[in-house]
Amino acid sequence: MNLYDIFLKPYESYTTIQIILEAIATTFGILSVYFSIKKNIWIYPTGIISTALYVYILFVFGLLGDCMINIYYTIMSIYGWILWSKSSEDNIHVEVSWANKKDWLFSTFLLVLSLGLVSVIYYYKPLIDNQFQMTFEIKKALGFGHLDWANWLDVFTTSIFLVGMWQMAKRKVENWIFWIIGDIICVPMMIYKGLGITSVQYIIFSIMAFKGYFEWKNSFRNSN
Repeated sequence: MNLYDIFLKPYESYTTIQIILEAIATTFGILSVYFSIKKNIWIYPTGIISTALYVYILFVFGLLGDCMINIYYTIMSIYGWILWSKSSEDNIHVEVSWANKKDWLFSTFLLVLSLGLVSVIYYYKPLIDNQFQMTFEIKKALGFGHLDWANWLDVFTTSIFLVGMWQMAKRKVENWIFWIIGDIICVPMMIYKGLGITSVQYIIFSIMAFKGYFEWKNSFRNSN
């Protein structure tokens, strides 16, 4: 299998507007990570544009389970935007800190809760993707038997990202660790799903997440 088959062949069945929207969503996603590295509040407006576009893209493709997850991402981005606005002295930049024991306890709780909720979404994914219309075939398909390795990785990475989003909203340096783990896992997963442009995005995200971790770590050291 060559690079064309991996990254471009799936797009033969896509419309031009679908390709353009995915490219725009990817661009704003990269911009969002860039602004997060710089501790710039523009992380959230750009991130919201990206996740909102993915909500539409996934809805059009009938992937309502993934669509619902991106709706949650969008809501979390609004929550983070509010927190950063309250914590920014110049309405643009924020100070960062390391997570304490209480933060880690809540992060662990959030991870377990997210794993449970995302698993429920995947349990009912056949019903969700069928626009909540129950049929005999859909009833038989409910459960975890229809999940492949990519779906299980999706459950894990989604939960990892939700914790990362919460820690980023709280301006914790360790948020980058969650993004690094999730981004690396998402590269092969997005190729498998036929989203080649998005897989390239996650390669870039992985590199930027390493940079973000060290920049936030040095920023905290310099401010103290």
